[in-house]
Amino acid sequence: MVEATVAVLAGGLSHERDVSLRSGRRLSVALRDQGLTVQEWDTDAELLDRLRDDKPDAAIVALHGGAGENGSVQTILEMVGVPFVGTSSNGCRKAWNKPLAKALIRNAGFATPEWVSLPHSTFRELGAQPVLDAMVESLGLPLILKPDQGGSALGAQVVRDAGDLPAAMVGCLAYGDTVLAERFVDGVEVAVAVVDRDGKAEALPPVEIVPEGGVYDYTARYTAGLTDFFAPARLSEETTQAVQELAVRAHSLLGLRDISRTDAIVAEDGTVYFLEVNSSPGLTETSTVPMAFEAAGTSLGAVFTDLVQKAVQRGG
Repeated sequence: MVEATVAVLAGGLSHERDVSLRSGRRLSVALRDQGLTVQEWDTDAELLDRLRDDKPDAAIVALHGGAGENGSVQTILEMVGVPFVGTSSNGCRKAWNKPLAKALIRNAGFATPEWVSLPHSTFRELGAQPVLDAMVESLGLPLILKPDQGGSALGAQVVRDAGDLPAAMVGCLAYGDTVLAERFVDGVEVAVAVVDRDGKAEALPPVEIVPEGGVYDYTARYTAGLTDFFAPARLSEETTQAVQELAVRAHSLLGLRDISRTDAIVAEDGTVYFLEVNSSPGLTETSTVPMAFEAAGTSLGAVFTDLVQKAVQRGG
């Protein structure tokens, strides 16, 4: 391993700031245990000056939501020539836009729940209730409403009764300007981490997610004890291969790099449905990616130390 000074970028100003700080702290500890020199940097107005004046050998984007996943911070790193672990700005933009990602995955022959995506202006100009009625007529119930961009299930709500749709729409629009309404699929929820190793993308053991309340929302994700996890997931060998193939193909189709996490549902009939992909997955104590590392016989520090080395070799 080359000696390297690494800047872990965490925090930021998105709704997911607290989660990002937790990911950044855990990652920093893991890298220091591997012998790396680590600096923890918030992404604020001083970031550009710090990148120029105290240029690290590599950066790791441990930001969740907003500028950390929509390609903005990655563009800054590319402009100033700082090598970084994670997906390029172009790939981040594809993954960040959930309807676009779903369309690309569907066009490649994979299943994804039917959906519609509508901006706030459509509800305002055409009337919220008629649009919601048409949504139910088209997709049926239950539905899951979520912002078309963002993570950590913020603003996401499962709706089983049409009367609950207006409140769910308002809650969704609190976190974004566009509503993604998706047919809700009951089944086994899994998260599949993909890591670039030896020149190819490798899917790690899937992690099965069983939230206490039945829905894997923000609280269930980040409150210890509210969700049970099984790593590896309790799936047949055939289904395990299918979800891993989906994750690797999503990683490739969307132009992701180094590490990603694909979320999927395995329906009762065995169909694997793509939900979304995350280019900057969480690394907290309750996040699924570190669980996948452990199930694969490795660790957070070992994986990211290897990715740092690759980023340094790539250059800025």
